[in-house]
Amino acid sequence: MFQLWGDTLFAHYPLGVFDMTGATTGPQPMKAPEPPLRPEFDYFRDAGQRPRGMVPVPGEGPTWASGLISVPDQSGKPRLVCSWNKIKPPLEPWQTGLAVWNEEKSVFDPLKTVWTKSDEHPKSPPLPEGHVVRWTDAEGKSWLLFGDPFPYLKCPDRFEAWADPASWEKLDAPKSLKNAGGGSPVKVHRGGMTWSPWRKRWVTVFTQDMGSPSAYGEIWYAEAPSPLGPWGTAVKILTHEDYTFYNPVLHPEFTPEGSPLLYFEGTYTRTFSGNPQPTPRYEYNQVLYRLDLEVDGLAAARGE
Repeated sequence: MFQLWGDTLFAHYPLGVFDMTGATTGPQPMKAPEPPLRPEFDYFRDAGQRPRGMVPVPGEGPTWASGLISVPDQSGKPRLVCSWNKIKPPLEPWQTGLAVWNEEKSVFDPLKTVWTKSDEHPKSPPLPEGHVVRWTDAEGKSWLLFGDPFPYLKCPDRFEAWADPASWEKLDAPKSLKNAGGGSPVKVHRGGMTWSPWRKRWVTVFTQDMGSPSAYGEIWYAEAPSPLGPWGTAVKILTHEDYTFYNPVLHPEFTPEGSPLLYFEGTYTRTFSGNPQPTPRYEYNQVLYRLDLEVDGLAAARGE
């Protein structure tokens, strides 16, 4: 299994790596899904044996990569690909593009630039980024769906289509879901989506945009019969008191066969919270949770 992380800080250095770090693991990186968790990561390292950058795109600012997927080309050869954004302060994308894994160098090489900010083109067009799932439609055609969490772009499941913006099709992704608590609709920030063999439905875990008590620390769950919806009622499954937990990622590969458990991780940080006190040893780290899809509290999401 191949994993990428964004901006990465180091204790030995006042800054860090800002063009993604990466590692590989076995299909099951943990001996058992029980604490204490000690995933065995094999990091890509520099000559000093420290984790190094993985997507070295030239230009000002950090490089953020996502949309990581292995997709076959016309010959059937799998190609590991991703999309990238170049970021200016404070958090403004100014250039986007595509990259392909270089087996010899163990790094992502830029393939093409899709957009550069200008007066004529001030906003980036949709990009195959975020989280990716494979989906076969009613006609038997295989697609790649890109979303964060809900799909907003699709392309045929082959490398040549992924690399050609003319093959990309826009989708309408919901911006909010019905609140199981009866309050205002839940505005969606970012998250992940996957097929649940247990529920026999598509499921999502996402961060609420401007939630309470934490603006970006309230996590919700919902289900749908199709990745394209309609998505049902959202139920809050995790809260943080004046702390941020964003960019949740689902790990369906951690779930044992025949289990109702769903695993997800996210970035735990005081950033965007206003909290002056970081949590020692946990600040700006990934935290893994598991959710039992059979608990009574999810009845509204299950449509019961």
